Amino acid sequence: MSDHRGIILYGPPAAGKDTVTAALTRLGGYAQFTRLKVGSGKTDGYRMAGAEQLRELEAADDVIYRNERYGNVYVIDRPGLQDAFTAGVPVVHLGQVAGVQDLLAGYPAGWLTVLLWCPKSVTEARSYGRGDADTAKRLTVWDETRNDLVANSDFRFDLVVHTDTVGPDETARLIDQALAARAESPTA
Repeated sequence: MSDHRGIILYGPPAAGKDTVTAALTRLGGYAQFTRLKVGSGKTDGYRMAGAEQLRELEAADDVIYRNERYGNVYVIDRPGLQDAFTAGVPVVHLGQVAGVQDLLAGYPAGWLTVLLWCPKSVTEARSYGRGDADTAKRLTVWDETRNDLVANSDFRFDLVVHTDTVGPDETARLIDQALAARAESPTA
């Protein structure tokens, strides 16, 4: 295993991945991994790419995981992860167990997998509260995320946090402690 350590945050829309990542960043040494996005819409928080760049990454076997959602393609790429690990402890956001599994298998590192969860009603309230124009789509994705967990019930996350009852700063502290404990473990 690599000496690198990283965080994988999995959860439905509006479960707090961005908010918890911001809290981790304030602790120091953490930074959100910026995924490649091929498509349109929101560009903030993504490394935008074209179809040709995606084909080149795929030809070089540098795509660790890709998924399509909201009419776009989102990619976790090997060069992007290498850069992220150089900068510190990357925090990768995912909404599919297959993505978590592909990342664990495709990029050896001391990954800590964290399930951030909230009820559908909380996703709805948070989405409306932050002014999302696509709340209905996000609620559909919440259902897909729940179904994904049911279909992959044998997958165990290292840490599960219910963000409707645990605030982002406390969640970040729990994640930081879990990652530190993993690093100190003789089996890590």
